[in-house]
This record gives sequence, structure tokens and C-alpha cells, in this order.
Amino acid sequence: MIEVEVHYSLHNFLRSQAEAAWSHHLTMARLVARALRLGRSALIQVGAGCGYQGRYRLSYLAPALLWQSPAVIVATEEVQQRLLRVEIPPLQQWLQTNKSIIVGDRWIHPDFQGILLITPAAWLQAQWAGTGDFPPNIPTLIDGVDDLEDWARSQLTVSIHPGNWDELMLAYPDRAEVIREARVQLTKAVFRHPANPYECYLVSPAERDILESLFTRLGDKEDKGDKGDKVALNSDFRLPIPDYAANVGEDASPPAASQLPNSLSLPKNWYLFQQRSQTPDCLLWMSLNRSQGLFSLYCAPAEVASALAPIWTRQPVVFMGSALDRETEATTYRKRLGLPEELTCLKFAGDRHNESIQLYTPERFPLPNTPQYQPALMREIYALIGATVSPGLTMILVGDLPLKQQIGAQLAAEFGSRVQVEKMSLDENSILVSGWDFWQQHQGILPVPQLTIITTLPIPSLEHPIVAGRVEYYKRSRQDWFALYLLPAALNQLQRAIAPMRDRQGVVALLDSRVLHRSYGQQVLAALSPAARCNYLDASLFAKD
Repeated sequence: MIEVEVHYSLHNFLRSQAEAAWSHHLTMARLVARALRLGRSALIQVGAGCGYQGRYRLSYLAPALLWQSPAVIVATEEVQQRLLRVEIPPLQQWLQTNKSIIVGDRWIHPDFQGILLITPAAWLQAQWAGTGDFPPNIPTLIDGVDDLEDWARSQLTVSIHPGNWDELMLAYPDRAEVIREARVQLTKAVFRHPANPYECYLVSPAERDILESLFTRLGDKEDKGDKGDKVALNSDFRLPIPDYAANVGEDASPPAASQLPNSLSLPKNWYLFQQRSQTPDCLLWMSLNRSQGLFSLYCAPAEVASALAPIWTRQPVVFMGSALDRETEATTYRKRLGLPEELTCLKFAGDRHNESIQLYTPERFPLPNTPQYQPALMREIYALIGATVSPGLTMILVGDLPLKQQIGAQLAAEFGSRVQVEKMSLDENSILVSGWDFWQQHQGILPVPQLTIITTLPIPSLEHPIVAGRVEYYKRSRQDWFALYLLPAALNQLQRAIAPMRDRQGVVALLDSRVLHRSYGQQVLAALSPAARCNYLDASLFAKD
């Protein structure tokens, strides 16, 4: 069986390598090999530390290279480059296989028996397009599925930018005045929204009416009502969704103009936007550029499970990620992604000897929503910075945008140029004040912190319009929006943020007392394990062996 061959070959290869191997290589490799042989899907959680380092990748490359049939590996371009330049050459040489490995965006030939490397965006687009670019039942290995929901939502998001209005007027020159009037009305409406830190807003019912009326007017062969009169832009008529509308994203092409009725000859983005905006789970929002007086519109599904579910029935898929769910069976994650019920699940625990962090959680700390919190937070930050005894990066993770600027300003007044707010140029002893997204995007190239201070848990803020819109969808569906959306998002981001520190047993200070006083606190602490916890500040916390 392939499981035996993979185990034996990978075991010998790992013994030939100078560096220490991941302790779960052989277990994962056997599971992937079994999934290939049986055509049965599997979900593997390798742990945040291992996921950050990418040490697990040999465990799926060995089965894929030894498998006698074709396979697809879905990975980002960055991961693809590492596979092609670092991981695959020595492994393929050791295994003495000559399997073809090709990078592309579609299946190249019906008789191809090699491995196709493809980006998530290209693979999802091909799956949704339904053009036959991929034969059914080709085993597919997806690397980095922590981001699968974001990848899918990004592909399903349709946007209307300022330039798209010009395209619309070129497509409908006889309706240019109608289009211009709708744009003016929308501009006036959207800039009445009060400023918020995110500069984005959910589309209001009145703004929806303007858009719907615009599509109605463009769908009319001639204006309704008396000769010379125009239909008001708050009309309730809707443009019907045609049967040939494909459920795909912006990269897909709509039917050719010759295939469309005159009333439906919309430019691509407008066609898709009109189609999607009338679906029940549609999330409509806008982003503003107040200085230029411009806005963009976006339409995306509130949930992606229904769009993804049909994909999983076409081929066996091995899903590989870092920290997908607190449960081995990944019940919550599987529900959000529409994964099949017949799924082999495996979750590896972190290595307590090599991946444990020092976790500081002070007791009797004010809750984040109290007036006492920010003064106590600054005192604790000063104390932690003062307690560090050796050079190294100190990072302060702040989710709240105004608070991030305030902390940066106060620390700069005390420590001068050591303090950088979301900057890439850092000295050995810098203090980096960062949001979660900035750190996650750049953690692979920035220095590993010796101390990470987490001001609050990265629970998505209900003040963010897009978050509020998704929560409203869960409420309408009578689902537990905190357990299904907010908490899983926070735990995943938290684990991935501190992953670089695990190899160095760094110090993480969590200054959010909700972890001690809320029912979900134990789930947070479990997600941070392995960790050595302490609740008081002591010099030994930063002592080096």
C-alpha cells in the first residue's frame, strides 16, 4: 500500500537530514497517503507553530510524489515558490521519482499524470466557472486553509469603483443622464454618513433603492409614464435575474452582448453586481475617500458555505491548516465552509518542550470597556518594557484604531524613535505598535519579538460595518453569531499572531481580563497552549537560559 511506501521513504529521508524533523511527519504523511488511495477527504490541523514554520509540508509532498496518479496542490504563490525551490528538489531526488510538476491555472491535458500547482484564486474560479477546466475526482491538497473562507469571499466579492460609472455610461449613452443622476444621489447620500475609523459603511435601504431604480431604468426600453416624463429613482421595480447568471466572481465573464436582451447589456462588474445584490444573503457596503469625494461599492455573500459545498463533492480534498477549530472534528469550521460530513479529521498538539510560550495574565486588571482600563494598560506597558533585560523587539498588538494611535503617541513621548507605528524599518531594540492585520501580513519578514503585549483579544468589533453586517446575517438565521463567527475568528488570529514566538519561548502579555472572567476564557487559554502561565510581573519572566 502507498501508506507503507510513504512511511518508509519519508522516514529514511528525514533521517538523512541534518535538522530536527517535525515529530508528526509520518503520521500526517500516512493519513494523506490513505486519503489519496481511498479517495476520501481529510482535514488536518498542524498547530499554529508548525503552520507558521511550514514544517509539515514534506508530509503531503511525499505522498503526492509517490502517488501513481495525478494530483492538485492548491497554495499561495509564496508557498508555491518555497515548494519549488526548497522542499521538492531534495525530496524528489531522494525518492527518485520523475513526476511532472507544473504551475498553472487549469488542467493542462486529460492524460496528465503529474502534480499541478495552482493558486487558491485560480482554483476556486475554475471550480465555480464550471467550464470543465478540471476533470472530476482529481485528488486535491489545499495548503493554508486557515484563509479558505477569506479566499472564497474575496472571489465572490464584486466591486464598483469610480471608473465603472464611466463604463456604464459608455454602454448606455442614451441613459447617461439617468446614470449621472443616480451617481449624484448616491454621492450625496453616502457622504452624509458620519465618519468612522474604517471609512466604510453598510449600504442603507435608501441607497439600495437608488441602485435598484437605476437597474430598473437601464432595463426599460423606454421610460414609463407620460411622454417626456422620467421614472423617479426610488422606483420599486427590479431587474430580473436571468437563468444564465453564473455564480462566480469578478474574474468571470458575463454572456456576450449578442446573447443578451438589450435591457441586460451591462458591463461585467455591473452585471455581476446587479445579480448578486438581489440574493437574500448579500452583504452590501461602501468605502469612502472623503478627501477626493469618491466612493466604491461592494457586494459579497454573508456566508460562503453554500457556494463551496458543491466543490467538495467533485473530488477528494485534503484540507491542511494551522489552527482551524478548538475541536479535532472541527465542527464549527466545517459548518462555515460547507465541508462534507464524510471527513477524516486529525489535530496535532503543540510540542510542550519546544513550542511553549511564557504567558503573563495579570489578575484584577480592569475590563477593556471601563474608564480605568486605558490608564492601567499604559502603566502595565511601561512596566513590561522596563522589565526587559536584553535587546530585542517589543511588539504591542492593538485592535482598536484610535487606541493604537494614542498608545503610539504616548510611548513616543517617553521612548522617542524606538517607537514605530506599523513601520517596516525596525532597530534591534524597537517598540512596534501594530494592528493585527499589519502584523499578520508582515510577520514573516519582521524580527521575532521577545515580548508581545496584547491589549485586547482580537474579537472582531461590532463597530465595524462589515462585521455588523455579518453578525446581522447570523441573527436573522437564528444562529449563535459569537460562537460561529466572532470567537473562532479571534482564536485563529490570536494563535497565528504569536506563532513566531513559539520557537524562542518568548513572553506574551495578555492584558484583557475577559480571558479570566468570561465563559469563553478557557477556550482562549486552551488556544494559547502550550504555555507557562503566571499572573505577576517578575524579572525571571525575561530571564534567558
